[in-house]
Amino acid sequence: MANWLAFTRAHCAVYRGTRGLIGGNLIGMHMLLLTTRGRKTGKQRTLPLAYVEYEGELVVVASNGGAEKPPAWWLNLRESETAEVQIGGDRFEVRWEHAPKAERMEYWRKLQAAIPAYRMYRTRTDRQIPILRLIRCPARPAVEGWSARPIAGRD
Repeated sequence: MANWLAFTRAHCAVYRGTRGLIGGNLIGMHMLLLTTRGRKTGKQRTLPLAYVEYEGELVVVASNGGAEKPPAWWLNLRESETAEVQIGGDRFEVRWEHAPKAERMEYWRKLQAAIPAYRMYRTRTDRQIPILRLIRCPARPAVEGWSARPIAGRD
């Protein structure tokens, strides 16, 4: 666990420092940084996640490697209306929603084509693995007297 946490922190730092030039693609998978607020601590939590673009939206999967327990980031996101995403040097707020039930299998086909490990993850658990769409929120207008600077890096 400690090695995974160290890797995650290093990945986030390198990704941010290089604006995604390093860490934005990991063994052929597109990676984003997702920042959520801890549901217990209230602290900002950032981690790299593989994603695909489907019909103009970002799609992520709360697989947790096929474990019976969902990933902590999903539990945090589920308690929030919005989160922050960074792709390359672009940082923005997103809202989330489940992939439409009627299209769930189509989403799985797209996801498994891009990230073959998802085939294996689905066989490891009986829980329904959430497929989530991250939808970019409209930019907030600048308030007089406040800077419209990008959000500083936080974990």
